[in-house]
Amino acid sequence: MTTTVLLVDDDPAVREALAQTLELADLTCIAAGSFVVAADHITPAFDGVVLSDIRMPGRDGFHLLGHVRSVDADLPVILLTGEGDIPMAVKAMGEGAFEFLEKPCAASDLLAVVERALKTRALVLENRALRQLVERGDPAARMIFGSSALAEGLRAHVRRVAQASGDVLVTGAQGSGIPKIAEVIHLSSLRSKRPFLKRAAHDLGAEALLEAYAQGEGGSLFIDEIGMLPAQTQLALAEVLDGAPATRLIAGTTRDLAAELEAGRFNADLYYRLTVMPVRVPALSERPEDIPVLFRRYVAQAAEQSGQVAPPVTARLEAALMARDWHGNARALMSEAMRFVMGMSDAGEGPADGAPGDVGLVAHLAQVEQSLIESALRRAGGQASEAARTLKLPRKTFYDKCTRYGLRPEDFRD
Repeated sequence: MTTTVLLVDDDPAVREALAQTLELADLTCIAAGSFVVAADHITPAFDGVVLSDIRMPGRDGFHLLGHVRSVDADLPVILLTGEGDIPMAVKAMGEGAFEFLEKPCAASDLLAVVERALKTRALVLENRALRQLVERGDPAARMIFGSSALAEGLRAHVRRVAQASGDVLVTGAQGSGIPKIAEVIHLSSLRSKRPFLKRAAHDLGAEALLEAYAQGEGGSLFIDEIGMLPAQTQLALAEVLDGAPATRLIAGTTRDLAAELEAGRFNADLYYRLTVMPVRVPALSERPEDIPVLFRRYVAQAAEQSGQVAPPVTARLEAALMARDWHGNARALMSEAMRFVMGMSDAGEGPADGAPGDVGLVAHLAQVEQSLIESALRRAGGQASEAARTLKLPRKTFYDKCTRYGLRPEDFRD
């Protein structure tokens, strides 16, 4: 939620006192002594609210309110006055003020109104962003799930690559969703209205390759597991790419193509052309915080496909899922979701929500934290220093948390 408050008051002492109240509540205060100064901050993209005195020399609070309404009618304005003037309050509300408060007012009353205004503003901005995504038809936002920094970085990178014109190499672990990322790249590009063809590399002959290029003219051709492409077809593909075809190549692989090149199993010209624009799909082990988001979505999809009612995903289940290794990545998690919907999963067995053993927010967060630490230790092979580094924690803090949860790094060593 946004925490910014644009405070407008011509009295320095009052302005300083109000600013201190806001800052003590962990809010970001932008202090302005006049309408002119405040106006520079008021834009449709302003992610906060306005708190303004009414009685100011020159352009007063009502003038400020009118200006804000003309710029963004959904930007909350809270007006303050020391006059106790009821007609003025009625006028302020009638002209679109979010709330009207008398000075001096208790800090708790002021902060309650400000917090409500900030929540309103956050909701407005969120809805606008969602509408913009719908209007833009952003495939990356619709099809690449997760709220982690890695997920957001992947979406951003895919959008950039999609707008470029070169060929693309999508890499990742088994089950990480390479074909879907390839499709998102196509749908996010200027070629989105043209064909998107998919071909498996292992049995793709040179003639079939040329035919696919002809069929996909102006669109994109995705070749899955490009490292398995027959040698003769690799040569043919390199020659096709030298001719600047109208069809864009998007190649996918779970293999180490550099190792394949070193071993003489992959064409050098093709390798160096493809690695100009790589896209790497992070594994679930790198972003465990995305697992609950993905699982809930897969459960909803599985329930719809099977005609079942989606069972509730409890906090206990989320914590159990995050603590597991998902070597099959998204594909394995999707299969688990289907088993869960069909009542065939034993993941997260224990008291259900609402039972005496149910977890509240604090316990839920503790479960999540413990799961993240366990996952980091597992990935680091029990090396505490490496696990602490990946979690960006000081070593002492990391060891303290291990002690709290009864975790011993040596138990995670092979």
